[in-house]
Amino acid sequence: MTDRALPVLSVLAAIIALWYAATIWMNATWVFDQAERAGQVVTWAEVIPQTMAQDRPLLPPPHQVAAEVWKGIAGQKVTSKRSLVYHGYVTFRGTMMGLTLGIVLGIALAISIVRFRVMEMSVMPWAIISQTIPIVALAPMILTLSNQMGIDSREVPKAIISAYLSFFPVLVSMLKGLRSPDQMQLDLLKTYGAGEGATFWKLRLPASMPYFFASLKVAVAAALIGTIVGELPTGAIEGLGARMLIGSQFGEPLIMWSALFAAALLAGGLIVIVGGIERFANARMGVRT
Repeated sequence: MTDRALPVLSVLAAIIALWYAATIWMNATWVFDQAERAGQVVTWAEVIPQTMAQDRPLLPPPHQVAAEVWKGIAGQKVTSKRSLVYHGYVTFRGTMMGLTLGIVLGIALAISIVRFRVMEMSVMPWAIISQTIPIVALAPMILTLSNQMGIDSREVPKAIISAYLSFFPVLVSMLKGLRSPDQMQLDLLKTYGAGEGATFWKLRLPASMPYFFASLKVAVAAALIGTIVGELPTGAIEGLGARMLIGSQFGEPLIMWSALFAAALLAGGLIVIVGGIERFANARMGVRT
């Protein structure tokens, strides 16, 4: 256990050290400017503590960000509009809506492409091209179209944007998984008189599960990113994306950074949940991991 944790902790320590060094470098400018205006001369021994405790730093140090995250999680009521738990739930809800839509779309397209060759020739190129469009440019267009169609809910465009980012990993991995059985396995089922439906349920689908769960870990992170991006142009006042936008507009870096780290914690939690579901599914299927 220690051997596995040591490399991770070493990288983390290096990141924190570089972060603190960058904090001193970026925040020192303000300290020197203030000293120059006051006609004073400050030494680095005086500068370094001041770079660590600014109200609106260019780059907040790790301990300030950690304190702000703790304040947003444990220092507020869950129902408070300042609570990161509340905003995290709003983003989580949108992420689950988009992820569900993306999974359904990805699996449906993968099955159709495997079953009908014409689908691969006609749909797959467009699915690949769709991923070259910048989501930041696409999000306002989706919002405008939703408004034109009379959809007032902000959840719908967020779910569409989230699904747009999450369906492609599922599609590609499920295609690979559904096609993973070799010809000998397929021929064996044919000798037993199995049709297309039986082959799909008894062979192709079970074979695709490792690929599906691998893609799900990517898709859930992509869905979260899509939800956060979708919260920016929709004028949302709730959600981690909206929290980041508010911090940017009002010049509050700590709000932005705390929301960013809350999103990272949420993503980590979702990936852990996906891993738990994968282990449960493998146990039910008798697959050893």
